Amino acid sequence: MQGNLPPEAQEKIEELQDLQETAQQVAAQKQQAETTLNESQTALDALEDIDEDTEMYREVGELLVSTEYDDAYDNLEEKVESLEVRVEQLGKQEERVREQFESLQQELQQMLQGGAGGGPMGPGGAGGA
Repeated sequence: MQGNLPPEAQEKIEELQDLQETAQQVAAQKQQAETTLNESQTALDALEDIDEDTEMYREVGELLVSTEYDDAYDNLEEKVESLEVRVEQLGKQEERVREQFESLQQELQQMLQGGAGGGPMGPGGAGGA
């Protein structure tokens, strides 16, 4: 079917496919960041409910290393803040990609509805429908 399309339309279709792949990658990154954020927030909430004198450990690779309450709290709090920013950035990126996709999709539809012989750019064309 794509063999009958003008080269400009084929390029738009390839761009749409690339954008769709990008959107899927961004969505996966965002989902992973949200999951990590939720886990970190849960850990931070749990940390707030325990006694500061409780012996604590943190994971370093395959090891558990003793850590102070304040260090554990500060590290988790910093991680949560960083992840919140990351999730927000990915959400904005996701929206930009979606807008680009929709815009490109409209361009392709106009190009195909306008006929294969139309100019490469130009929503104005020669007029008529």
